[in-house]
Amino acid sequence: MPNPWKLKQEMCEIGRRMYERGLVSAFEGNLSVRLAPDRLLCTPSLMCKGLLKPEDLCVVDMTGKQLAGERKRSSEIFLHLGIYRERPDAQAVVHTHAPHATAFAITHTPVPNCITGEAEVFLGEVPLAPYATPGSPEMGDAVAPLVRNSNVALLANHGVVSCGKSLEEALHLTEILESYCRTIILARQLGPGQRLSDQNMRDLMALKQKLGLPDRRARQENFENCDLRSNNVFGRGFCETDGSLAGAQPPMSAPPAGEGSTAAPDGIEVLVREIADRVMAAVAR
Repeated sequence: MPNPWKLKQEMCEIGRRMYERGLVSAFEGNLSVRLAPDRLLCTPSLMCKGLLKPEDLCVVDMTGKQLAGERKRSSEIFLHLGIYRERPDAQAVVHTHAPHATAFAITHTPVPNCITGEAEVFLGEVPLAPYATPGSPEMGDAVAPLVRNSNVALLANHGVVSCGKSLEEALHLTEILESYCRTIILARQLGPGQRLSDQNMRDLMALKQKLGLPDRRARQENFENCDLRSNNVFGRGFCETDGSLAGAQPPMSAPPAGEGSTAAPDGIEVLVREIADRVMAAVAR
């Protein structure tokens, strides 16, 4: 059994770090950690995560019913419960509104794979959960299928959620994603990103296996013949689709189709061709 007092102190410290690093503001975000198989410690509603004290925290059961705490438990506890039910190994959940990652969530833009080794090793695929009203049970239903194969997910038009073996680990995943998304946004101002090669990706999958970090791509029976550089969360790439990510919404723009490519969505390509045909017809007259 974990030490409840130490977990309360850790939760307050993680909340302070989230706030100071700009991952949440005002009353945003929430945290939870397992106290026992049937109980969770969580943050209260309508309180700045940078100002938490141990006595502010709440205890709930696995239905969301509050068992202890003077303040009202987080309204978004159902998001956490959906993850815990799907992932018995998860010991902690962190939800933030990390601005750069949330920008991807708001625009339904896929977080690209095959750019940096760090993102591939620690994050892998980052799925996008369909929008659900904050505080509703549907939030947990929306994200649960996605965390079968990922420890971090974007929440459409909302924010980011991550899970791990501890609050520290879950926060680290959020920080890695936020830094990666910020780097991608900056890089796009300079030009098309240069993607890692197929061999680079195979080497990274082998490294993840050696480190004991799960990745659905590395679990393929013969992943050497798969497209390891596409994002199958959005219906592109890899050898098989098991439907576990079927709830993800399509992006507003398609991911690059090849190394150094900036392919446009099919609808835009059709429009461009139509305009070009009209221009050529006018020149011919």
